[in-house]
Amino acid sequence: MNTDINILTTRDLQIGYEKPLCKSLNLNLKCGNLTCLIGSNGVGKSTLLRTLANLQAPISGQILINGVSIQSVSKSELTRSLSIVLTDKAAAGGLTVFELAAMGRHPYTNFFGRITDDDKNIIDKSLEQVGIAHKKDSYVSELSDGERQKVMIAKALAQQTPILILDEPTAFLDAAARVEVMQLLHCVANEQNKAVLVSTHEVGLAMQIADNMWIMLKSGFKAGTTAEVASSGVMDEVFDNQSVKFDADTYSYRIVGCSH
Repeated sequence: MNTDINILTTRDLQIGYEKPLCKSLNLNLKCGNLTCLIGSNGVGKSTLLRTLANLQAPISGQILINGVSIQSVSKSELTRSLSIVLTDKAAAGGLTVFELAAMGRHPYTNFFGRITDDDKNIIDKSLEQVGIAHKKDSYVSELSDGERQKVMIAKALAQQTPILILDEPTAFLDAAARVEVMQLLHCVANEQNKAVLVSTHEVGLAMQIADNMWIMLKSGFKAGTTAEVASSGVMDEVFDNQSVKFDADTYSYRIVGCSH
């Protein structure tokens, strides 16, 4: 595994709409690493992810995949380089688990969208990797939220891209399912040598499992290894509450007093 490869980089990136949410972002996503993006609601996490996936234009700056500007890459090339799972629940209740996961093979299918035996094997393997293969013939509408999220990850895996971006993949899940999904994504990054970027509100869980952290704050942006970020002092800014303090030794938060 080569974790020194920066497969996605940004140069002086500004994101937002008419008014920039963040300026001069110089970021790197490395193969073999799980990177977690955290920050309060409204700070611009989803905007950053959508911009990195070329679903939204940046205000200025560059996004490069393997050294090539994302704006110069064709849509077909991009779908073979990067897959994204958004928070929006897919209207896929009428599809089976296999059929939804099979949508990840669209960048590789012929004009008629027919999947080959090789495609079927890739889809089956993706479903097995996320632990949902036993429900491949079930309808998506019959699944729990956690199971549905696994299928969406399987779809992204079936797309066979080196970069996976997921926006709040643990939203709406119970505690056990949140841990399971984050462990799965960490394994995908480390074992399949993929660059996985996840936005999450699960700060404690992210600190325990991520290789790298991106901290998006109103005061600025901090990026580094989990250990670097934990010791930087920036984690106390994640919660706008003086009674909540980050413990760099345990990578967790503690209450130090009343909030009033």
